[in-house]
Amino acid sequence: MWGRAQLLVLLTALSAFGDDVQEESQLKVGRSVDIFTRYGYLSLSMKVVPRNDTDFLFREPTIDIFTDLDRFAIHPSKVPKKQRRLFEGDFHMEFCDNIRQLVQAYFRDFSFERLDNPWRAFTGSWSPDAIAKNLGINSSFVHKEHCYVLVRLSRFRDSVKLSKMPNNVNLVDVVAREIDQIKVGDVTSVIRFIRKYGSHYIHSYVTGNSLYQVFVFKKPIYLTIKERLKTQGISHLDKVELGQYFSPWFAEHMGQIKVASGNKTVEQWAATKLRVHYYIFTYPTLLKIHGDSHLLAILNELLQNEAILEMGMKTLAPAFKDPEKRMFFIEVLDNFLKLWESNL
Repeated sequence: MWGRAQLLVLLTALSAFGDDVQEESQLKVGRSVDIFTRYGYLSLSMKVVPRNDTDFLFREPTIDIFTDLDRFAIHPSKVPKKQRRLFEGDFHMEFCDNIRQLVQAYFRDFSFERLDNPWRAFTGSWSPDAIAKNLGINSSFVHKEHCYVLVRLSRFRDSVKLSKMPNNVNLVDVVAREIDQIKVGDVTSVIRFIRKYGSHYIHSYVTGNSLYQVFVFKKPIYLTIKERLKTQGISHLDKVELGQYFSPWFAEHMGQIKVASGNKTVEQWAATKLRVHYYIFTYPTLLKIHGDSHLLAILNELLQNEAILEMGMKTLAPAFKDPEKRMFFIEVLDNFLKLWESNL
């Protein structure tokens, strides 16, 4: 083990090391990523929240570490048109007691092995105003104590995962040579390796697009709704009762309906079509979709492959064949991860 100051010095000193391999921006299972390069800022290089530049999906540099992994990549089997569901995706809501839980809920399906709070890899740089903007709520409801419900409709388009990582997986030659040079006890050599070839590899991902909306409640009302849905379940509530709970009469604030990819066409469609009219009142609600087969059928086509919905990353430990070196790599990586989590 070593002190935080030593790691900070190493981080500064090693930032000058260049990369010896050609890096590419490519979303592909088995390719490695250095999550420290943009830790806290990954939402800038992965399309996970709406941004003005909507043309990219994934532009984080990745590197080929392993060879011949394509045979272990599992793609979803194509379903005959007659057997396809009305909506190929998922509709769910999450109850969040505070703003921290809300941000965690949004990134629930993103995991980085050995990272305690993977959501911070995306949001560590977010100010309260940035949280409000990305989640579609007024900033005044971030700065105070509130409870939240995140409602999300996700349309899955593509998914890939590795069935396994074989013990005898082959390495790219330059990577194997770099690992040969690592000495157990030499922290600098491990951090140099991470800087050159990454810390994690992409184990799985799901892409597509989603609509989401955040409802803000005062705690007593929030607890009432939470208990009601917990005991009855959303399927046992009629549309009228469910709509009342998620309306201006119960919610302290109703956030905008956001599109994960930032697609303006879909956003405008949602703003127009997902509105409830009640006498002189009108308001947008994602709950209008629930149980509406017509709207679901439209969204099944409207939500295209424009955002990353889920991602699983695992450490590069399998690249280290020698058990002692592997354990040392994991030890250094663990401490490095804790350093970043505590300092950002």
